[in-house]
Amino acid sequence: MHIDLPKDKRYYSMGEIATAFGVNQSLIRFWDKEFDILKPKKNAKGNRMFTPEDVKNLQLIFHLVKERGFTLEGAKVHLKEDQKKTLDKFDIISKLESIKAQLLSIKTEL
Repeated sequence: MHIDLPKDKRYYSMGEIATAFGVNQSLIRFWDKEFDILKPKKNAKGNRMFTPEDVKNLQLIFHLVKERGFTLEGAKVHLKEDQKKTLDKFDIISKLESIKAQLLSIKTEL
């Protein structure tokens, strides 16, 4: 899954994250409570501010739960047992999807 967020930001708001993933903010809040790998900061108002690392972890959770059909418990176990392998595979898939998008863009320009 490719999400469209500005690359130069240190923190992303809940609204930006929910829009980028195409989900409700309540789902992001729920995942934040359920998954230990998510560690968003909170600003003075108590709003969650997600780091690029949180975004990467959210992409991984989204991939496991929404795209591969894992249950929440299954995703938690998978992340704990095979986190390094899963992250490596996910990085490769993300890069390939980015290359595919670039190639399709070039194709349409021809």
